[in-house]
Amino acid sequence: MRFSSRVATTVVTLPLMLGLAACGSDKTATVNAGTTPTPVSTPSQAPKRVAPAVAHLNTASFLPAMKKSMVGKDSVRTTMKMVAGGQTMTVTGQQTMNPVAMQLEMNGAAFGGKAKMIVVKNMLYMSTPDLPAGKYLKIDPKDSSDPMAASLGGMLQEMDPSKTFESFDSGLKAAKFVKTETLDGRKVDRYAVTVDMAAALKAKGQKMVAGMPKTLVYTVWMGSADHLMYKIFFKMAGISMTMNASDWGKPITIKAPPASKIVSR
Repeated sequence: MRFSSRVATTVVTLPLMLGLAACGSDKTATVNAGTTPTPVSTPSQAPKRVAPAVAHLNTASFLPAMKKSMVGKDSVRTTMKMVAGGQTMTVTGQQTMNPVAMQLEMNGAAFGGKAKMIVVKNMLYMSTPDLPAGKYLKIDPKDSSDPMAASLGGMLQEMDPSKTFESFDSGLKAAKFVKTETLDGRKVDRYAVTVDMAAALKAKGQKMVAGMPKTLVYTVWMGSADHLMYKIFFKMAGISMTMNASDWGKPITIKAPPASKIVSR
């Protein structure tokens, strides 16, 4: 099979890291918004209306605000572009977090052209260029006799929100407000988020890979009002990735392929 399962796992888990926050914590967090000055009035003059102070997130409030904003937002659509080794890969997808399900379409040389992946009820369905058109392989991640299951099974573990936030909470070094701007007609705040890679990986029981930087800076665009994540970018070791998210909380239906579409190797 020309499809690289290792590349697939890497690419697929990136969108998940955004979506997983929707069910990551039931605890609400209060972000310190500062104190709004009280206007002073006089008998001869109407009180002046004072705009509330704008509170930007910081290292302490960034993750709590993100978790709080995504409570109840159990679905999302994503588009992603990754450039690695001079090759461009694109991924469009949709996913739900309760229940956990995902549907992706991936394009690029790393996939041998166009590939599709569906995750439903802890089962993986893969459609790759070397299969008959419209057909899927059914992969049980728990099947120890299947090499591809072993490779892709880690992707389902990434869908455990508690593990994802353990890594973020452990690895987050700094979250710094950069500027307010407009993205797709929406007012967003841009943040530079620095992550200690060794600490983040250790929290997930993983080790640093040769060539990986000690820290990685993500550029994150969050809604100024709702603190939902709408865009994320990073660049490291010749790899760059941009992902956009939309339709948070809107209805999404993901179904497994019918039995007539399932084939064996």
